[in-house]
Amino acid sequence: MSAELKRHARFPLTLLGIAVVICLLTGFAPPAGRLNWALEVGPGLLGIAVLIGVYRRLPLSHLVYACVFVHLLILVYGGFYTYAGTPLGNWAKEAFDLSRNHYDRVGHLALGVFPAFTIREVLLRQTPLVRGGWLYFLVLSVVLAFAAFWELLEWWITLIVAGDVGTAFLGSQGDVWDAQWDMFLALLGAAIVLPLFGRAHDRSLAAVPVVPAVLT
Repeated sequence: MSAELKRHARFPLTLLGIAVVICLLTGFAPPAGRLNWALEVGPGLLGIAVLIGVYRRLPLSHLVYACVFVHLLILVYGGFYTYAGTPLGNWAKEAFDLSRNHYDRVGHLALGVFPAFTIREVLLRQTPLVRGGWLYFLVLSVVLAFAAFWELLEWWITLIVAGDVGTAFLGSQGDVWDAQWDMFLALLGAAIVLPLFGRAHDRSLAAVPVVPAVLT
């Protein structure tokens, strides 16, 4: 690994170390149970494992790693309490006289906000696409496809894991339009943050070290 790549790795390694500590502390004895924690946080950990595996060939921008870290925190909080039982969501429910705990809406909004930059960066660096309308459209398409797949995943896991754990993972709380809301919020999140933070992402992307050919 080159010296430049090692310097670049300090920030994601720091985030990784903090994430490991948080996962160990929250996953040991969560109020929602270890199975629920694993179901909610597992996909995030799998994504981090992929990023670690490809780092030498495809180091990503610090903005992307920060987004992954914040997204993991949102997953951990929901997995620790269940999305329908988070204290923050219950506080908002009482304070604003809401009909349900809406923390799961936050989670699905995050499903569009944070992965959007990872998708954008991979498309810019690994395909002939350039910045513009088509890139924006394709990032949104991938986000929506992933959000729809997540709804299918919730359905499959609920069928496999019966009882309270399956119900908690589904998190619909009696809302018949829950799946549609979840997909819409992911799409909305990506649609808003890409124009707002696209330039910041470009600056962070410009700082990524060039990987030597021998590592590819």
